[in-house]
Amino acid sequence: MTRKHEYFRITKFARRYDRKASKFTFNIAYETATTITPRTISVAEAFGLGIDQTQKFVLYDNIELKIAPTDIVYITGDSGSGKSVLLKAIKKDLGKEAVDMADIRTDEDKPLIDTVGEAFSEALELLSKVGLNDAFLFVRRYRELSDGQKYRYRLAKLIESGKQWWVMDEFCSMLDRDTAKIVAFNVQRLARQNGKAVIAATTHTDLFEDLKPSVHIHKRFGKEISVNYYPNKLNHECSLTKEMHIEEGNITDYKRLSHFHYRTSSCPPPRKIFSLKRKDELCGVIVYSYPPPTTFGRSRVWRGTFQQLQKEISTITRVVVHPKYRTIGLGARLVKETLAEAGTPCVETLAVMAKYNPFFEKAGMQKIAESKPNPNILHAIEQLRELGFNPVTLGSVSQNLSKVKLVKKDGILRILEELSRKDGSVRKRLMSSNEVYPGHEQFVKKMRGFDEKRLAVALKTLAFLSQTKVYLFWRSS
Repeated sequence: MTRKHEYFRITKFARRYDRKASKFTFNIAYETATTITPRTISVAEAFGLGIDQTQKFVLYDNIELKIAPTDIVYITGDSGSGKSVLLKAIKKDLGKEAVDMADIRTDEDKPLIDTVGEAFSEALELLSKVGLNDAFLFVRRYRELSDGQKYRYRLAKLIESGKQWWVMDEFCSMLDRDTAKIVAFNVQRLARQNGKAVIAATTHTDLFEDLKPSVHIHKRFGKEISVNYYPNKLNHECSLTKEMHIEEGNITDYKRLSHFHYRTSSCPPPRKIFSLKRKDELCGVIVYSYPPPTTFGRSRVWRGTFQQLQKEISTITRVVVHPKYRTIGLGARLVKETLAEAGTPCVETLAVMAKYNPFFEKAGMQKIAESKPNPNILHAIEQLRELGFNPVTLGSVSQNLSKVKLVKKDGILRILEELSRKDGSVRKRLMSSNEVYPGHEQFVKKMRGFDEKRLAVALKTLAFLSQTKVYLFWRSS
């Protein structure tokens, strides 16, 4: 019979955590012993080893770490040097005060918007903070996300947990290095803004600039270790943005990124387009268009003739940032650096996302007004819900089309016709009419001529009209 010995055992001595002083002390060593097999016996005989001989390796020899509950801790070192052992020891000392990203549970079958936050607005805010601020992403499921998007989602769950310490082993190890730098930048930004601590361990040393740690622990093999402390200050700029510049672009630039916008690939006739580039890579685009004759909120800050309007105001109709580069301030940068280049003394915009992501205000625009939901539209959407439509996915033509094919067309038409009787402005938008005041009978006739695809598009328009919009304005000094 072959006799087996335990071949790996970790031994800890004098492990202490002084919570008041925010001080951790570790003595960690491990022992190895050989499992006896015919081949290990041969190795022992060939190299003169004792087959029962154990060997002790010291990883941490009375190491003292000062880590406050708001520090950003960056643990680096080669694989096998003892990073994860230290991380687990710290996590055990912290107990219920810590949340480990690896322990976060995900619901693979629900849309993201249904898996975070206690309310719809909180869910939008959480997802927007981590760069999942895309209407199409809101309705996707976790298993449909890329590795980078999954990492961002888990970060949202860390914030939602309310725990003081965020623990992350193998930090960004599976991500491409650009995405890793963006995630590192956002981790420190969100942690510092929320007054939380981060303890991240990884073999990668290229995240120092973006994570901007207040404590850097570099572990080498054996018991060799270096610990450095730095001011705990917010890093305001991701390293990748230093490689980017803005130049005047064209409609082709917009078309290349338009599929990342939640509206349509088309946009109103542009007055000016500017592109954000990193060498030859297109990272973002902003479109300035001619202003519509009327828009919600404008009368509070500007009055004049139609001719004056066209001369004095440009309207920002699209701001698109490539999903890879979201949450590092590029939306605000695109707006801030181009406002004065739009060609008019005033700039306006009417945006839905501005309610949850105030990048227009960060760029220098002033929030003037916020629209209130139209009760007639909300009632119509509630009726559609009773027919089986999901209000969350009502902005998707393909989702609407699949439902329209299953629901009796007359039921949908009755809801839209009732809405038309109550609200003439909604009637005009649903018809996509060029007439100033289309009549109700005209609306009914046109709607009843719609095929399933046109009806699905009308429902998408209804979803857009139900959104709360923010009007913002900028005037050159």
